[in-house]
Amino acid sequence: MITDTFLGARYRRIVKRRGHAKALVAVARSMLVITWHLINDPDACYQELGADWHQRHLNPARKTRDLVRQLQTLGHHVTLEPTAA
Repeated sequence: MITDTFLGARYRRIVKRRGHAKALVAVARSMLVITWHLINDPDACYQELGADWHQRHLNPARKTRDLVRQLQTLGHHVTLEPTAA
């Protein structure tokens, strides 16, 4: 069962690109890192970031660059112009 948490969202993002097995290992590693930090810092506490964390922290310039690169890979010539406000 995939939960509606940061780790669940991480799994769903990775499984699209890498497959089920690698996504599970990636999430398990994330859980191991979280556990290590909690054990080594007595004052630390786990705070769930939420399933939409990556959407809230998306860099617009990076997203634009990635989309342009995808179009160029498909053989399109891309010219960006700023919109008139």
